Amino acid sequence: MDTKKRSWGKSITWRVFGIVLLGLISYLITHDWKDMATITVVFHSIRLILYYFHERIWERISWGKLKHPLAELPVTQQLTPDDLQIIREKLKTLGYLD
Repeated sequence: MDTKKRSWGKSITWRVFGIVLLGLISYLITHDWKDMATITVVFHSIRLILYYFHERIWERISWGKLKHPLAELPVTQQLTPDDLQIIREKLKTLGYLD
């Protein structure tokens, strides 16, 4: 798993690459800096908004998500001895403990 800094770095460099590429293609087609800038800004603004909603929709879909084996346990913030016993029993059931 990547660190948050690495993920941000990858996201930013990928987006910069996309902006430069679209800007170059737009300029080669239009031969106009203003049109190139308009196309690039509009396109990437729309993509930013669509990607947000795309991610929000996918967050609601459980398909393909890995679930922590203890995710269903009702645990309080401060673990009690009873909580610890429930966790041990669950881990034994799942084969993580002997």
